[in-house]
Amino acid sequence: MAPVNIPLTCYRLQMNGHFTFLEASKIIGYLERLGITTIYSSPILQSRAGSEHGYDVTDPTRIDSELGGEQQFESFQTELRRRGMSILLDIVPNHMAARPENPWWMDVLENGPGSVYSSYFDIDWHPPSRLFENKILLPILGGFYADTLKKGELKLVFHEGQFFIQYFESSFPLAPKTYLNVLRHQQQTLEAKLGASSPAYQEYLGIVVGLEHLAPRETLPVYAAGDRRLQVAALKERLKELYANDPTFRKFLDSNIQLFNGQHGSNADLNALDRLLSEQSYALSFWNGANAEINYRRFFNVAELIGVRVEDPTVMNATHGTIFRLLESGAVAGLRIDHIDGLHDPLGYLQRLQNHATVSGSNGGHTSDVYLIVEKILSGTEHLPSEWPVSGTTGYEFLNALNRLFVHPEGIRRMAKGYFKFIGKEPGFANLLYEKKKLIMTSLLAVEMRYLGHQLSILAQQDRYARELPGLELAHAFAEVTACLPVYRTYIRGMEAPQHAKHYIEQALDEARSRNPLIDEKYFQFVRDVLLGSDAEEVSPEQREARLGFVMRWQQLTGAIEAKGLEDTLLYVYYPLLSLNDVGGDPRPTNGEAGQFYDFVHQRQRREPHGLNSTATHDTKRGEDVRARINVLAEIPEEWNSHLKRWARFNAKSSRVIDGQKAPDRNEEIFIYQTLVGAWPLDEKELPDFRVRMREYVLKSAREAKVHTRWVRQNPKQEKALDAFVSAILTTSKPNRFLDDFREFHCKIAYFGMLNGLAQMLVKITSPGIPEIYQGNELWDLRLVDPDNRRPIDYGLREKLLNEIAQHKPGAESIEPYLDELRSEWRDGRIKLYALWKVLNFRRRNASLFLNGSFEPLQVMGPRARNVVAYARKHKNESAIVVAPKWLAYAKAPLDWREMSRFWADTKIILPKGNSGQFLNVLTNDELRADQNRGRSTLNIAQLLKSFPVACAASGTQEITSLKSKESKLDAE
Repeated sequence: MAPVNIPLTCYRLQMNGHFTFLEASKIIGYLERLGITTIYSSPILQSRAGSEHGYDVTDPTRIDSELGGEQQFESFQTELRRRGMSILLDIVPNHMAARPENPWWMDVLENGPGSVYSSYFDIDWHPPSRLFENKILLPILGGFYADTLKKGELKLVFHEGQFFIQYFESSFPLAPKTYLNVLRHQQQTLEAKLGASSPAYQEYLGIVVGLEHLAPRETLPVYAAGDRRLQVAALKERLKELYANDPTFRKFLDSNIQLFNGQHGSNADLNALDRLLSEQSYALSFWNGANAEINYRRFFNVAELIGVRVEDPTVMNATHGTIFRLLESGAVAGLRIDHIDGLHDPLGYLQRLQNHATVSGSNGGHTSDVYLIVEKILSGTEHLPSEWPVSGTTGYEFLNALNRLFVHPEGIRRMAKGYFKFIGKEPGFANLLYEKKKLIMTSLLAVEMRYLGHQLSILAQQDRYARELPGLELAHAFAEVTACLPVYRTYIRGMEAPQHAKHYIEQALDEARSRNPLIDEKYFQFVRDVLLGSDAEEVSPEQREARLGFVMRWQQLTGAIEAKGLEDTLLYVYYPLLSLNDVGGDPRPTNGEAGQFYDFVHQRQRREPHGLNSTATHDTKRGEDVRARINVLAEIPEEWNSHLKRWARFNAKSSRVIDGQKAPDRNEEIFIYQTLVGAWPLDEKELPDFRVRMREYVLKSAREAKVHTRWVRQNPKQEKALDAFVSAILTTSKPNRFLDDFREFHCKIAYFGMLNGLAQMLVKITSPGIPEIYQGNELWDLRLVDPDNRRPIDYGLREKLLNEIAQHKPGAESIEPYLDELRSEWRDGRIKLYALWKVLNFRRRNASLFLNGSFEPLQVMGPRARNVVAYARKHKNESAIVVAPKWLAYAKAPLDWREMSRFWADTKIILPKGNSGQFLNVLTNDELRADQNRGRSTLNIAQLLKSFPVACAASGTQEITSLKSKESKLDAE
């Protein structure tokens, strides 16, 4: 079945308490005029208090109250529906926030495996250490447990009838039966003060007896769990009332709590609290301890985000009930699935989601799939599994293919040579990635790797040929194979591994063997038998099932290892050209000719024609126009290298020596300069704010790099030196040779970066796929990585500018003077907003052309042929010719627009057959006619780009029909 409700154009909104449904409703009219058809919303289910993004869901059964709740959402989606617009909703099936606001999680902490919600979360209640049987291991303490207890950071508290352990902002409920430890303490004293026959004491005894007779949570059958929960709730309410109404009992309980909390620094006084903690269904420990353990699946290394078992139909129904309701009501037209690689069985989940979410089609009673896209990072030539019932990905592969189109292939290689010379070494990318993945496996995700290593050892003990293999050596071989896996994850879900999984795992095994010739082949052979399955007769069905379970858990982790090793580490230490360093990208200096992009588009159109075309997301490392600027450097490598040396000389006095090393080091210094090139503000009035943003960004980047400082092991001296360096080189309070030279150099970079930005925007909107506009990107996007890219957007300014632009419509008055103004004042961003408005509305008026039309690269002839991206979109009698410039700095294009016609002279596009008539340039309203050249129809680039830096020429569309009708009327007159 084909999906229904395929969006035409998406606009991403990041919803939070500062930008609610009410605020979003105010800009719907503006977005509609811009040409947007679908709001692509961040998650909207109830999330952690103060959440900036919604990916930390605490209650999936309701819409987030901080966003405005059900009422404001209803008004929001009603307004969208009135305008013929829809919602593409981001959902988070992989995990939830392990926070006090999460009632399911708190119930699990309180009742352990006896909780009705214990199966909702991905917890191993029987971990390797028998000491933690039926407990959740929570490595969330800032220090070792004993030290934390001694410092008084763990406190017993009583609130609204319940006991909790308080650790700063985190709360952990006590198991109801352990209330007795506190309530029975000094019972004789309470009896003496109240009197044995007093109503208050009798009520106290009733509560104690009720707690004593609670059924044990571990052995409680499922059908009895509800009754026990009601009993506990009633006892808590009685305890709350007794505490509130009887001053003597209140004083007694407060005294007991104080005794349990003990005196800071006294071990003896803390024994009671220690015993109380030991009886809970959780064990608190140091998050960064060398021997830290964990027995629940978390999101990456974030302990407060716990994995959810959506592979269980009951859990899926509970967590997706609100989502299904929104789909059935028509409030939501499609879904974006976050972190699909974290799920136990992605294909099974997607199939169940489609089955639940099937929507009514337009063909009387028939049904169609819902529009689904997945957040999936594809490596190299990897494709989405063909059996997945989705329309495509969130578009990182498109982002990187498009960006590479604007990187000059010879220039990037020369730039790489200069980079390696500047830093004094030439690290191999493959070796660096291998090292960074191993770093992640031995640090941030060490507890997960230890857990899997132990499970693998258990599997080996059940195998007659592997039972004598030492566990540590086996775990080492397994880690080596994991480090060499060339993709984020494989998708094995049965005894027979898919061919693509076999290919990637065999590749990982071969590389691991090559890197580790001293590891005996027996270890690698057993790892292979487990990961790919063994046909050996001695392997029982039970063993095969256990091995499959291990593989499916391993697959849930490999994506996190790749992401943290590549995206969040390597991309911050290896950057011949920083614009290539983005999610799903390959920063190596390789070829990037137009043909590769065209091949990519053809393959993607054949496989996933309706995946998203993204150039910026909330997770990208830098804004789309930052990348467009940095790409210019590859066109002028010698000039860049010359400035680089000069700047290093100018700024040498601003660096410091920390522990015998220069800070910043040469690699960090070049990172700073490339970032300045990309993100330097176009308005000097923004410079004070930019200095602050830049300092924050450099600090975050240094911690991500994990070379001299880390998030988990910060180096204050190094960080202060970096901060001082950035502050010094950006100062304007005294003469600054670097800044003077940088500004002069940057003028040219910014101009050609602007042209790159317009070109990539046009290609994104007109290529096969669904274009996504990230919030605020209607104007120049010079933002950096999160949280910089989540700053508030000035929609008042954007709406004002669009209203002004919309007044300049074709008519009696020529639009040429206004286009001159946009070109000359390009720094204010109106030129980008204008182009976006024009092309988005052209796309909306000709939806079939862009949703169903072919993609045909066009041949370009003439002296500037290599500086043009040209293709046609064709559907039936409609067509659009798209022309975008590239590598203009390399070609020494003039900075004076008036000289561009001479630059483009004699460069022509050869039109496809059937396109030999009349065209209308959508961006300039110029009427164009094809020339005949040696039996071929051509369009002159100089004519196409006469008034605007990019062009989209329509033929056979509504625009041409209107033009011909106008000409007919004039002829008749």
